[in-house]
Amino acid sequence: MATAHDHDHSDRSGAALTAAAERALVGAGEQWTTMRAAVFSALTSFDKPASAYDVTDAVSTAQGRRVAANSVYRILDLFVANNVAMRVESANAYLANAHPDCLHDCIFLVCDTCGRATHVDDDQLSARIRETARATGFRPEKPVIEVRGRCGDCAAPAAAAMRSIDSAGTKR
Repeated sequence: MATAHDHDHSDRSGAALTAAAERALVGAGEQWTTMRAAVFSALTSFDKPASAYDVTDAVSTAQGRRVAANSVYRILDLFVANNVAMRVESANAYLANAHPDCLHDCIFLVCDTCGRATHVDDDQLSARIRETARATGFRPEKPVIEVRGRCGDCAAPAAAAMRSIDSAGTKR
């Protein structure tokens, strides 16, 4: 169960998301350069986590010139370090953070069928994970939890197919 927060936690998109990302980066003492804006724009254009190479290709296409992948990697790492983007570790891919002004541990629900990842904020779960780690003498820096499975859109057809088989009297 997600915990309520005392700040704006609405998911942003479009110009509002870009403005929030820029504020977060500038607030951290970094510059919002044309290249960083281009990488962020490319990252937000994907409907599922994107690899650095996907982002590089999107920026290259948008700019009409080849952009170096190592530059994009550095920018993505900067975005992750400043909460502007999140990294889905198991997919080696990135998502724009829909609320970069809000710090939370990364909890992802990753669909193995379509590749989409849903970020979930649950401060109680995060606190419990951190407490458990500390109880063993471990010092947690930034917990990342990824749950792999099927999203509702992908699970629904499979469930319907199973109901169809069951209603036809076929044994599983």
